[in-house]
Amino acid sequence: MPAEDSRDEPHAPERIGTEGEPGAPGPATRPHVVIVGAGFGGLQVARGLARAPVNVTLIDRHNYHCFQPLLYQVATATLSPADIAWPIRHILSRQSNITLLMARAEGVDRDRREILTSEGPIRFDFLVLATGATHSYFGHEEWARFAPGLKNIEDATQLRRRILLAFERAEVASEPDTRRRLLSFAIIGGGPTGVELAGSIAEISRHALAPDFKRVDPRTARILLIEAGERLLPALPERLSAHARERLEAMGVEVLTGRPVIDIGPDHVTLEGGESLPVATKIWAAGVRASPAAQWLGAETDRAGRCRVEPDLSVPGEPDIFVIGDAAAITDRQGKPVPGIAPAAKQMGDHVAAVIEARLAGTTSPGFRYRHAGDLATIGRNAAVVKLGRFELTGFLGWMFWGIVHVYFLVGARNRITVAMSWLWNYLTYQRAARLITGDVEPAPVRELPPDPASLHPPA
Repeated sequence: MPAEDSRDEPHAPERIGTEGEPGAPGPATRPHVVIVGAGFGGLQVARGLARAPVNVTLIDRHNYHCFQPLLYQVATATLSPADIAWPIRHILSRQSNITLLMARAEGVDRDRREILTSEGPIRFDFLVLATGATHSYFGHEEWARFAPGLKNIEDATQLRRRILLAFERAEVASEPDTRRRLLSFAIIGGGPTGVELAGSIAEISRHALAPDFKRVDPRTARILLIEAGERLLPALPERLSAHARERLEAMGVEVLTGRPVIDIGPDHVTLEGGESLPVATKIWAAGVRASPAAQWLGAETDRAGRCRVEPDLSVPGEPDIFVIGDAAAITDRQGKPVPGIAPAAKQMGDHVAAVIEARLAGTTSPGFRYRHAGDLATIGRNAAVVKLGRFELTGFLGWMFWGIVHVYFLVGARNRITVAMSWLWNYLTYQRAARLITGDVEPAPVRELPPDPASLHPPA
């Protein structure tokens, strides 16, 4: 990586796809499509252009594509990172018209038709920004250090470390108040991620960890699911929302709805009204904000920072620049905002690929029409809620459907088999195979060990 401004010393990425450039994927005179982000939307655009008469450059700061819907299972030690992430180069290895660059996007020069990256500027004829979203703390960014969110592999492994370390710390703590605080977990946000995390932490504490600790009983862990709104899973019908709450409470999760969080510190969460809850481990699942794609373009945004786009997903006034996925603000046929979920991003990717091909052929294409396939969330063992049009599923049938859908959408036969076998093993044995605490860990002082360990672990 160059130490100074990469414009001072042009190198290969700056000239990818330009006329006469050696090593470009395909004829150098073909239009150059640059895609930023290898998530669901970005990959779908790249695949959709596999046979198009264009050169494609796909840019991502990671070398892998992550299946985000299962990140919470990495955070709770059910799956390992390799089970839900795959090298991008391998996924697209058979596509001859594409170049992959591991770099960080930093801006867009609209006048020069360049995307600015950590490896220098790259010219484009068509630009697709599929840069996703990150956590939103609603103006309280200082909460991020105490309540991390879950958006990528690094987040998931860090959360796994925090969760497992809480039990290890409790094992050597002598003060009852310290143990209770260490064994308290607060998930802030009652959407699908929050519900799935709460159910999974309840399962790991009640089953997987219970036989393994002698000085403390993991079954006494307090799991709080805090939602500012009046009910969980607001995108689902009230009946399914109520069912999810009942199942979580049956698993020992304390569900607090209508209780906005007003402060988060290293050892507490404070709710509206002043109630302070002693909690060591906090997880943020309450909100997201879009990547700065709209800021790079100087485009209009909605309240979440998403770029308002035309019906064909192009930026107003820039017909050759597209924004898709979590970074785009667009409504469906009923006037409702298109949700930031994987199926929506994939549909947008397909649409943009079709628009680019139509432009090259001198034809027009219809505006984007989102088709909502349904909503689903797993609560825990043998429990899920599914809404597919007029059909609703709960309990074991919903849980099986949820599992089949997620296995089906994984990339590659190996990962489908690995994840399915991991789930089967977990179901039969209640074990979590990925319970690794990585990195340097300072040991707790020996003087904190309780004098009578047997007294802290009551019989089952």
